[in-house]
Amino acid sequence: MEIWGGIECSINRVGDDYFDQLTYDNQYDRPALLEHIAELGISSIRYPILWEKNWPNENESPTWEVAQQLALLKERDINIIAGLVHHGSGPRYAPIDTDAFAEKLPVYAKMVASKFPWINDYTPINEPLTTARFCGLYGFWYPHGTNSKIFLQMLINECRATILAMRSIREVNPKARLIFTEDLTKIHGTAALKEQIDFENHRKWLSIDLICGKVREGHALWDYLLSEGIEQDQLRFFNDYGMPPDLLGFNYYVTSERYLDHELAGHPPHSHGGNGKLTYADIEAVRQPNLTIAGPANLMRDAWDRYHIPMAITEAHLSCGREDQLRWLNSIWNACKCLDKEGIKVIAVTFWSLFGAYGWDRLLTAAKGNYESGAFDFSSGNLRPTSIAKLIATLAAGKSYDHPLINGLGWWQHSDFEKVKLQPLLLIGVSDTLDSAFAKICEQRNIPLISFERETVEMIESEQIDITIIKYCPWAIINTAASMDVDDAINLAKISRKHGIQVLSFSSELLSDIEKTTCYIEGTEKEMLNYNPSALIVRTGSFFRTWNQYHSAVHTALDLLIDNACGIWELSEKDGKVESWSVEELFPLNATNFGHSCDEGNHSNI
Repeated sequence: MEIWGGIECSINRVGDDYFDQLTYDNQYDRPALLEHIAELGISSIRYPILWEKNWPNENESPTWEVAQQLALLKERDINIIAGLVHHGSGPRYAPIDTDAFAEKLPVYAKMVASKFPWINDYTPINEPLTTARFCGLYGFWYPHGTNSKIFLQMLINECRATILAMRSIREVNPKARLIFTEDLTKIHGTAALKEQIDFENHRKWLSIDLICGKVREGHALWDYLLSEGIEQDQLRFFNDYGMPPDLLGFNYYVTSERYLDHELAGHPPHSHGGNGKLTYADIEAVRQPNLTIAGPANLMRDAWDRYHIPMAITEAHLSCGREDQLRWLNSIWNACKCLDKEGIKVIAVTFWSLFGAYGWDRLLTAAKGNYESGAFDFSSGNLRPTSIAKLIATLAAGKSYDHPLINGLGWWQHSDFEKVKLQPLLLIGVSDTLDSAFAKICEQRNIPLISFERETVEMIESEQIDITIIKYCPWAIINTAASMDVDDAINLAKISRKHGIQVLSFSSELLSDIEKTTCYIEGTEKEMLNYNPSALIVRTGSFFRTWNQYHSAVHTALDLLIDNACGIWELSEKDGKVESWSVEELFPLNATNFGHSCDEGNHSNI
């Protein structure tokens, strides 16, 4: 299987406002960012050449905002899967709820094919069914429709536009391939809602059935379509010009499988809805106790049996703790490998949101919104790789990726899953607040923890620490001791390096001034890094007070620390926010603004 990548690139419209993901980190002005993606070794990338951005005014020529980026990708020999509409409602002159949408997209598509004739793979419209639901059924995006008739008219427009766009592209490039993407979903629920569940499990295939010319009299949704005002002539277009995709791309998220419950009690109000006859809650299936989700392998088997078209996972991503992100992506990769061994044609897995994403916690209904990282993390203002980048690069090199936590249960998996014994973290120290915080964090994130809270100094000075490491085989050591002299630091550094495990220790933020113009390294820090360069020293203020998942700075700080970090990092609180930054990034050792080394005294009090 191939390793593909993608960046979250939605341009969606809410009211009169267009929200563009690539503007939030100035990606249009920073083509060099793609060098980081090229270093991962991926073979293809889903990349936006979006209609609303590049041809916003019908009476003007396209702007080709991403021309430099496309040239760089071509030079790096990365195949481009061009996306023309990604959750978009079309430009103002061709909105999704009008015939102009299906008439004008093919014009733009032909311009793209002529401008970039070396691009062979296209996704004219990403997830047409999902986009039509959000625009026409749920009212989230323009034109904010809330009924089946509007939803279906938009879906017909999108599917017709897809076929016409590909016909225009193939006039320029006969080799062009259609990679059609849709959400990989399944609806579960209570027996009282069987009719609605069956209906939605038919509807989930509707966009693909239309494209493939399968919606004829006798189709499970034929009568429904006609009853909602769809004309037979509209459906006959797909029978006459059906265009089965060259590749079916499925996007799978933790929210893809749904559970419908006729009993509203216990479910949040925002999940309440209905079909005009019955009311019910619509929640993520993974949050329903004692329910086993189908999973990507079973759902892709269903798709293979229905269409017999080669498939790929074209988006895989999860916003959560890093270990659960790795578990999620690894489980999808393994599921697709199993399908491949069964003879089901799964071409690739696409690691999505390489640069992260904004605002999906509010379904892109407001500008920017909260950020979630991906293979790279933009939260500090500088692009930094995460463990997901290492996972991608390892798989792209044809190797197996291993991490001490990757085979643990993810938060979405229930206790009846087979548990795998994992290497623990070793916690040493006498800081009650930090010990308690780490214990709760590890419990929440399924990270095994071995804790030794007393006589830490004696343990470090003696052979006991060596014996403890051999006995428990930890993958990392966290030292929460409030103070440690140079000899102890050296011994801990030597022992951790000897066993090839990383060590985390804490120091004081007072070694840097508040404006970040001068910085000092004290003796304990210096010697620890001398003897183990992979050690991580975190400078903190006095904000590790009480544990509260929603207000504690330690919880925020852990989200800010970067995977595989080493050296000296500082966490500081400013204007009610916790910031993280690498001391060495701001103050290289040979820099003139780097203060003197503080070899006397102990500056590691928290």
